[in-house]
Amino acid sequence: MPWIILLFAALFEITWAIGLKYTEGLTRPVPTLLTVIALILSIVLLAQAARTLPIGTAYAVWTGVGTAGTVILGMVFMGDPVSAFRIGCVVLILAGVAGLRLA
Repeated sequence: MPWIILLFAALFEITWAIGLKYTEGLTRPVPTLLTVIALILSIVLLAQAARTLPIGTAYAVWTGVGTAGTVILGMVFMGDPVSAFRIGCVVLILAGVAGLRLA
């Protein structure tokens, strides 16, 4: 169960990271509110998962999945640059996350 909670924490991390783009510097109230809610949910779920999982593993997986997901969504939906090198780096991040899960 803590791994599922951690996965949802990472999904909310991706949500708030992408949401920052739509807040326009935290000047748009509705996107800002939704981004803050996603941020709070992400942290709360990370804290719940860390009750059982080692904090180093939980934090690394949370940030790794969040980073990889944000980069992928940025490339697919937001016009971020796409290159073999960037994709390779995302693969390395996900490989590290999988390694921590298996360790």
